[in-house]
Amino acid sequence: MRLTGTIASGIRLPIISPGEDLVEIIIENVLRVIDSDGKKLDKNDIIAVTEAIVAKSEGNFAKISDIASDIRAKFGDTEIGLVYPILSRNRFLNILKGVALGAKKVHVLLSYPHDEVGNPIIDIDLLDEITDKLAGKSVTAKEFQAVAGKYKHTFTGMDYVEIYENVNENISVYFSNDPRDILKYTKNVLVAEIHNRNRTRERLLKAGAEKVFTLSDILSESVNGSGFNSLYGVLGSNLSTDDTLKLFPNKSQEFVNAVQAGFREKTGISPEVMVYGDGAFKDPVCGIWELADPVVSPGYTERLGQKPTEIKMKLAADTVFGSLRGDEKREAVTKMIKEKNAAPDAYSEGTTPRVYADLVGSLCDLVGGSGDKGTPVILVRGYFDDYSVE
Repeated sequence: MRLTGTIASGIRLPIISPGEDLVEIIIENVLRVIDSDGKKLDKNDIIAVTEAIVAKSEGNFAKISDIASDIRAKFGDTEIGLVYPILSRNRFLNILKGVALGAKKVHVLLSYPHDEVGNPIIDIDLLDEITDKLAGKSVTAKEFQAVAGKYKHTFTGMDYVEIYENVNENISVYFSNDPRDILKYTKNVLVAEIHNRNRTRERLLKAGAEKVFTLSDILSESVNGSGFNSLYGVLGSNLSTDDTLKLFPNKSQEFVNAVQAGFREKTGISPEVMVYGDGAFKDPVCGIWELADPVVSPGYTERLGQKPTEIKMKLAADTVFGSLRGDEKREAVTKMIKEKNAAPDAYSEGTTPRVYADLVGSLCDLVGGSGDKGTPVILVRGYFDDYSVE
């Protein structure tokens, strides 16, 4: 019986610069690691690459001035409303700077008790009191803080209302949990939500908004020679410098296909390959959902788009095979796993059949980290195996 299951290993690479042949760099370093372990590449191996180095190798960057140009092109010289941005210097501050530079005035609407991905903006213990006093009204930041007080983020210690207000003298901040309240100030709206953007856009249009765009529409094409993302615009972008954003990679699918083809050419084996961003998991202390990217994976090979078929092993072991012991129990459970398609539905309940790319991407985000580990490639082995595989 094999004693290990899934193993995920971070692989260090040289620091990547725009224009480098990332495909070849990854293939060379992954094969070097596998060879050093005395093993061979397997078709069930997964090579996961963080979106950051894919975007860097593409040179997919844009400046604040590029965002401003796109805002003016889409809205004209007017006041705009900005609905439900997340609370993040890394993820949103440069976007806000670009929007403020391109608009006559910006009305920023925030939600409470937290933003879309769980960043808190009040002390949650005060929520009932705040809700009763505000009675569903739209209020200015000053009026809101008179009731809720000023709040600093649990992890960063930042007051995001203050940070956003101080970007530009033409920015005003309001609070409401009804996005349609932005229409009290302007009929031209930029929806800053990540995952709920399409629903909010439709609600605003039905309520009388004249122009509504989402962040996925901003820099969906190159502006002044800038980088862009045809699917997600500035969603998934990160701070690069004080006036520059690194955008979500624009050619992720082409990239993973090229990596897989490169491994096949060198070894005869086609591993699964994916680009990963933020994993989808919730922090138990602060309540942040973490998924600030529009998707966990913007590009992956075919098998990773499927869902696992599994049985609930502990349920089977404790019920139908509860009276067995030792090798007899192991053999009975193994037989059921091998014949899992014939197992009763009850034994697959609770296995959460999410798409492989989302599951593996969340694993890789935790293994790779977001700081100074220096392992932008994750080699995942044994993920497709189950207990029956020797």
